[in-house]
Amino acid sequence: MNKAVFLDRDGVINQLIVNPLTQEVESPNNPSELVILPGVIEALKKILKADYLLFIISNQPSYAKGKTSLENLFAVHDKLHSVFVENGILFSEYYYCYHHPEGIIPEYSIKCDCRKPGQKNVIDAIKKYNLDVNKSWFVGDQDMDIEFGKIAGTKTILIENELSISKRGKTNPDYFAKNLPQAVDIILKNES
Repeated sequence: MNKAVFLDRDGVINQLIVNPLTQEVESPNNPSELVILPGVIEALKKILKADYLLFIISNQPSYAKGKTSLENLFAVHDKLHSVFVENGILFSEYYYCYHHPEGIIPEYSIKCDCRKPGQKNVIDAIKKYNLDVNKSWFVGDQDMDIEFGKIAGTKTILIENELSISKRGKTNPDYFAKNLPQAVDIILKNES
């Protein structure tokens, strides 16, 4: 069986954005807003070198909420993928959920199993890639990420991103980290 590191995207891999009009913290809604956080590329290379499979599991409701187009979201994903490929980083798969139960685009304004903490995406990954959840990790910056990882049976690390502080504090992760490089050090020190 394979071991995996599941990563939330925004606030873990790339910077969160503060909307200048609403002051809300958001995901990048177009490629020009995508900025990789310091040390992420090197941290991902360390994980791959330790024979972990890499996955992104991320809620991306901006289209459902009417904040951007699907084309812009796909362009952000494409830019991120290109950065990884240019740096020799291979993710096994990207799992994005575009739904939000309180969205304004009817076909995307639904409750679904792919929106974290729903388990559809992790169940699909476990089956497809023969993953051992007991040797796998979930790294995120919100309570929802930790809840997701706990339900899935992985070990969990909460990234203490300053911009997502309002979305955490009610769960107990296995570990805390300041950023992804520190989280990777924790993973490598605690290999089972």
